[in-house]
Amino acid sequence: MAEAARGRRGGGGAARRAERTSTKVEQAAYITRGIPDFEILTAEALEIIETNAEVVLEEIGVAFPENETALELWRQAGADVRGDRVHIPKGLARKLCATAPSRFTQIARNSDRNVEIGGRNLVLAPVYGPPFVRDAGGRRYATLEDFHKFVKLGHMSKWLHHSGGTVCEPTDIPVNKRHFDMLLAHMTLTDKPFMGSVTEASRAADSVEMCDILFDDGTGSGLNDRTAMISLININSPLTFDSIMMGALEVYAKANQAVIISPFIVGGAMAPVSVAGTLTQVLAEVMAGVAYSQLVRAGAPVVFGAFVTSIDMNSGAPTFGTPEAAQITYGAGQLARRLGLPYRSAGSFNGSKLPDAQAAYETANSLNTGLLSGVNFMLHACGWLEGGLVADFEKFVMDADQLGVLHGLARGVEIDENAQAMDALREVGPGGHFLGCAHTQANYKQAFWKSQLLDYKPYETWADEGSRDTRALASARVEKLLATYEQPALDPAIREALISYVAEKKSGMPDAFM
Repeated sequence: MAEAARGRRGGGGAARRAERTSTKVEQAAYITRGIPDFEILTAEALEIIETNAEVVLEEIGVAFPENETALELWRQAGADVRGDRVHIPKGLARKLCATAPSRFTQIARNSDRNVEIGGRNLVLAPVYGPPFVRDAGGRRYATLEDFHKFVKLGHMSKWLHHSGGTVCEPTDIPVNKRHFDMLLAHMTLTDKPFMGSVTEASRAADSVEMCDILFDDGTGSGLNDRTAMISLININSPLTFDSIMMGALEVYAKANQAVIISPFIVGGAMAPVSVAGTLTQVLAEVMAGVAYSQLVRAGAPVVFGAFVTSIDMNSGAPTFGTPEAAQITYGAGQLARRLGLPYRSAGSFNGSKLPDAQAAYETANSLNTGLLSGVNFMLHACGWLEGGLVADFEKFVMDADQLGVLHGLARGVEIDENAQAMDALREVGPGGHFLGCAHTQANYKQAFWKSQLLDYKPYETWADEGSRDTRALASARVEKLLATYEQPALDPAIREALISYVAEKKSGMPDAFM
């Protein structure tokens, strides 16, 4: 920041030359839908599912094992607590959910990158959690260097609005320390918003403390209740809220940081095989989790999450891009809107081992379902491979390119005077063409979405350039983006404070890989 200021004061030819030679990273604003949501459930079906979810909460209950704090909060709220199982009276969970905001702003260190989650908006974030990566050299365990590359690619990607969280798991760093390195990367290598750590309550607390440093305005007040992180809280489906995830939720809710309450559903294994049965379980789990966040702090930002996949009954492997998963995603969107909560689901889901046709089909199905179902925060929007076990560099840029299609579809159809194009129709008339008409000349630059990756050249040109398939083109784009990456400016004092914090915290604990 100080260096940038000195450059501006210098002015003149040097400043203009620096501007010409610097890499301009074009960034699209988060999507605001101009198209309707697809609603697959009738009013009767919604009422049946909501009624059944209340029955599940009251009669079957949900488990909060090894968490006496949670059990006591539920007792005080009026729930029937038997052992570690909480039976929630009809209407209580829904009443508690009502204090959660219907939309909220997540700040970024570059305020131009702030995102508003909820309403008609869609925020796109990259893959989360894979222990493996795949590049031109094949499949291997992920490292911190890989993590840095993914954060840089995310920063350079026009259509991604968010840097995400554990874009891959850096297995060369001790488990108890790697969250520091991942957070430091998100805070320094990009200026987009990011996610916090959830693998232990203490790591969530570290995340909040690092954000206090990053977002301090010089007064020492730190975040001052601003929401700077959104973090993924998975439910141990069916109907179990484990103490580690709840510990992270408690830290974030108290600090007014957003969490996604997300059942982890593999239909037929962790939920019923039927769509209606799965939606009943999803709704019950989400309502219990959101309600608990509001018991910790009323008004804390929280998102209705649904990670849903079906199962291959022969192998037991999860399957993606299926019609059943789409039906659940659409239905969960309707349920989220009736609760008045932002919605998280969908992504670049696929079960393929390579960024091939299977990966493309399944990913396209899932991405389009997410757009039409009203998703507000789409985690795993690019880079996902092999059922989420692998973060793939080539697929990352393939998916990131296709996210531009979602932006285009979401705009809807314009119908103003220019869009009606009556002047063009009059000018060209029967038997002519529109290539040279005034309307085309005035609009062609922004008329159509343009891929930054796919090949539309004639066969002869394509052959002369090496007959490259999409994977080869993606590999070249990865190299180009990383070669032209420039780190966004950050106040040197803040950078040093973050580095010192991480070094001090890591030096005070022995390495642990469990």
